[in-house]
Amino acid sequence: MGATPLSDRGPGRPRGLVRALGRAVHRPSAAVARKVRKATHAQGAGESGLGKLIELHAVNSAGDMLITISLASTIFFSVPTAEARGRVALYLAITMAPFVLLAPVIGPLLDRLPHGRRAAMAGAMLARALLALALAGAVATGGLELYPEALGVLVASKAYGVVRSAVVPRLLPPRISLVKANSRVTLAGLIATGLAAPIGAGLHQLGPQWPLFAAMAVFVLGTFLSFTLPHSVDSAKGERRARLSAAAGEPEPWLVRHTPGHGRRAEKRPGLLTVGVSVLNALIANAHVRMLSGFLTFFLAFLLREHPFPGMTAAFSLGLVVVAAGAGNALGTVVGAWLKGRAPEVNIVVVMLLTLTVAVGAALLHTTVAVAVLAGTAGLCQALGKLSLDALIQRDVPELVRPSAFARSETLMQMSWVVGGAVGISLPLFGTLGLSIAALIVAAGTVATIRALLTAARRGTPHPRVA
Repeated sequence: MGATPLSDRGPGRPRGLVRALGRAVHRPSAAVARKVRKATHAQGAGESGLGKLIELHAVNSAGDMLITISLASTIFFSVPTAEARGRVALYLAITMAPFVLLAPVIGPLLDRLPHGRRAAMAGAMLARALLALALAGAVATGGLELYPEALGVLVASKAYGVVRSAVVPRLLPPRISLVKANSRVTLAGLIATGLAAPIGAGLHQLGPQWPLFAAMAVFVLGTFLSFTLPHSVDSAKGERRARLSAAAGEPEPWLVRHTPGHGRRAEKRPGLLTVGVSVLNALIANAHVRMLSGFLTFFLAFLLREHPFPGMTAAFSLGLVVVAAGAGNALGTVVGAWLKGRAPEVNIVVVMLLTLTVAVGAALLHTTVAVAVLAGTAGLCQALGKLSLDALIQRDVPELVRPSAFARSETLMQMSWVVGGAVGISLPLFGTLGLSIAALIVAAGTVATIRALLTAARRGTPHPRVA
């Protein structure tokens, strides 16, 4: 038998190689996808729809990271420090200041439009997809059109976060607590962020617009995934609006008593719709921890660029702090899930005291290790404090107002981060001064809440309040 002519076997061989290559690529990716789906849908999360929300949040976090990489390269790293500081200050003013004014409106607005939560999440995704495409044309020049487009991205991202917080209670399976559900959602976001970061950095080598093109594709996927959530997300049956105040007869924190309009609100609030004194003090404590996070994000970014750690470059110094904060956040999420919401008031007190101790130590020592430990502690305590707050909301807030309470509490957290970032960017770049301000932020929250939280932990609270 003679050999088959090349002309006869040539066309089939490339097709066979392509099919073999396709199988080689598809099988590992399919196996990974099955394992991810199994993890996200465990313990009834698949049947309730929580698994789909976990996957949606992972997509959201990946897209946000891709946009952050592109904007950071344009606004922060591509120009001298003095100019970068001015650009970031402008970015903060244009993108975040309006959100501070809009944030008090978002919670009540979502209360009035509870039937459109899937559409709201899809709209936030689609808006960022379109804005990412617009930003791709602006990052090359760094023109002023970059800032209003970045404003839209930030507001859409914050709006998604508020809606997502209201959605989680609607998707709880019987075998998973609210704390565990939120820890799963948070951990999925952290993992997706960690995976997206090197991908975005690699794409950035091709040009600053390429991470934005990838972000656009990710958010388009998120738009479709939003509508795969169960229809129960859009159901408002039995829900009412919550008020962030103590019930009748409960002592209110000093900060609450001295907010504008407190007397008028106190006269007309029914006790059923209030979140209670434990939740209220936990909100104040978490707001200060979130403010610390925003402060450190901006202050350390500029401080370490101008004055990096000894023996390290500015980029490596910033990377060390980012890794420490991310590791702390992941550890806090794991610890919070392990605690399962036990003794949440005590957990928040421990969070505040630990953060205060480390912040004071960092201000006194101002060493590489101290600053890295502070970043890691801030990440850990932010995650653990938020999960403890979730446990209190689940325990003390009636189910019919729980989604509203989550939406409003998340709005407060977002506003606190903005305020902390504004303080961080306004300070001169003196390490001891900045770290001392960080300690003062935590000290204020500790003094305002620790006594009330310990008193509530000793006396106990109904588990849960009933409608």
